[in-house]
Amino acid sequence: MKQTRSVEDYLEAILMIEEQKGIVRSVDVAAHLNFSKPSVSVAMHNLEEDGSVKRGDDGRLLLTEKGRAIAEQTLARHRFLTSFLEEIGVSPEVAERDACGMEHSLSAETFELLRKWHDSVSPKAES
Repeated sequence: MKQTRSVEDYLEAILMIEEQKGIVRSVDVAAHLNFSKPSVSVAMHNLEEDGSVKRGDDGRLLLTEKGRAIAEQTLARHRFLTSFLEEIGVSPEVAERDACGMEHSLSAETFELLRKWHDSVSPKAES
């Protein structure tokens, strides 16, 4: 399966829910993303076939090593971009929304250079 924005969103949602609740079920993903349960069911089936997600015996969703790597990378981008946008004065609501789109469209090169630049000029980096 090609790594698309949708795949990244689903895997990121699973990781975020896992961090909050510990256990992730399809219904949690549907609620988090505001998607229908049938849509999430199809997506989870595709992610299982792809080897990014597996189901526990109790029906919970578990990220595989492959899925976790994608989810962690996407969530790290999201958190950095949200924080960066808030630092430059963007409201938290807009920063959250914009980061969600930007996290998928920035190349790895651009993201790394932006992060390095930020680290070099941030007052936090000097502490």
